[in-house]
Amino acid sequence: MAMTMTGEATLPAARPKVWALLNDPEVLKACIPGCQSFEKVGDDGFAAVAKVKIGPVSATFKGKVQLSEIVPNVGYTISGEGEGGVAGFAKGGAKVSLLDSQDGTVLRYDVEAQVGGKMAQLGARLIDGVAKGMADKFFASFAEEAAKAAPAGAFKAHPAHAETHVTHHFGDLEPHAQAAPLETGPIPAPQAAPRQAPAAAKATSPSAAAEKPAPAVQASPPKKKSWLRRIWEWFMSLWR
Repeated sequence: MAMTMTGEATLPAARPKVWALLNDPEVLKACIPGCQSFEKVGDDGFAAVAKVKIGPVSATFKGKVQLSEIVPNVGYTISGEGEGGVAGFAKGGAKVSLLDSQDGTVLRYDVEAQVGGKMAQLGARLIDGVAKGMADKFFASFAEEAAKAAPAGAFKAHPAHAETHVTHHFGDLEPHAQAAPLETGPIPAPQAAPRQAPAAAKATSPSAAAEKPAPAVQASPPKKKSWLRRIWEWFMSLWR
């Protein structure tokens, strides 16, 4: 199982002092949690023995560390590996850099490591907690050593501060398909339903027809009488 760990710590000492402490085997042995021995080998190498406990697994690791890309007072690259017997193994590297700060020196680190054996079977969450806990303990102890090396009153007193971020990469697993991104465009306003055309007039039922008033009968204009009929009616009126 591969993992990466990045972080930084603010140390209350100038860069030259911090650089000297990073290359001092006795200081590193005192600061590394569980470290039983830390000896210099050659010009730029170290041999270390440390006892580590991760959950139910406890083992003593023996390993070697080599420094490269060394730039005094700026940083270097660490590469190493360790064997813990049946517990497994660990190998990887780290880049360490130093930067000036108002509170002393900022130490930044970027670690890439690979863990195998029983340790890798314990789960990422447990390994995350142990890795972060060891980093916090190391920088708390290292900050105390840096404070001892700095002149009195050179920097403001601050508690040891370290930010650590741990991530894991599982190379054997296929990447999950990413979900399609949601559209974030404006939501269209709801459209009113189209009006239906008026239905055709229905046939009038007999009851409805009965309810309607009958149309008024218009009187026809009186017919004009002929002149012959008028004379006859006048003549007959004389005999009455």
